Amino acid sequence: MALELYDANFEDIVLKADKPVLVDFWAEWCGPCRMVGPIVNEIAEDYKDKAIVGKVDVDANPNIAARFGIRNIPTVLFFKDGVVADKLVGAAPKANFINKLEKLF
Repeated sequence: MALELYDANFEDIVLKADKPVLVDFWAEWCGPCRMVGPIVNEIAEDYKDKAIVGKVDVDANPNIAARFGIRNIPTVLFFKDGVVADKLVGAAPKANFINKLEKLF
């Protein structure tokens, strides 16, 4: 299961991570987000020892969304060494997320 990320833990979990991080920016009311959510949770299980996988509810955490310029959801950001290394906007097949994550190892 993906970690719930919010203002208080985002920096410690994502920006100070010693492994790649996938962050799903989503909202409860977003249809495509509900399609991506199960994929993100599967990736969290598949990569639990190799990467950190988390989710940010943009309605509850607008500061994080604004900080990274999130204008459309779902948006998935891929972090390496505390910086955004790649991103994927919109619903996509699981393989697309994995391909971007694998490039960070």
